[in-house]
Amino acid sequence: MPSKAPVLVLAGSLALLAGAFGFEHVGGLVPCEMCWWQRWALMATAFFAADALALGMVARRQPAMGAAVAATAWVAILGLASNAGIALYHAGVEQKWWQGLTRCTAPPVAGDARAMMADILAQPLVRCDAIPWQMFGISMAGWNFVISFLLVGAATWLMLKPPKTFR
Repeated sequence: MPSKAPVLVLAGSLALLAGAFGFEHVGGLVPCEMCWWQRWALMATAFFAADALALGMVARRQPAMGAAVAATAWVAILGLASNAGIALYHAGVEQKWWQGLTRCTAPPVAGDARAMMADILAQPLVRCDAIPWQMFGISMAGWNFVISFLLVGAATWLMLKPPKTFR
């Protein structure tokens, strides 16, 4: 029964989300569009990892559910791998390795035309090709890739390693 991999994927995706939202709400860094793509992938990953854990509890009473647990755990790992791919793409755009989006983003606005124009002009311009924060020369998107890649590797290893048998 694969139970450690979903726990690792769930904890990792929630930690990455907490870091992203922390940088936004505590650090004041407004996310760009590609940052949101990564967050959506992490939210989906967390959902499927939590689902795999819930199915794992059911499978303890109904062993026939074991295949559903494993399949859902693999979907969660695939979600984390997707996040790693998006993060790598974003980091490459930041480093000017390849072309990114041709538009920038700002938070949504609403109201009449005059109020909307005032809101638009007051919003911060968030560029996907700018690095708002980095550590050791690696941007947040780069760290997201590194951490996600390592988590995917560890979760895959946990899923593929043979179960312990006691004699």
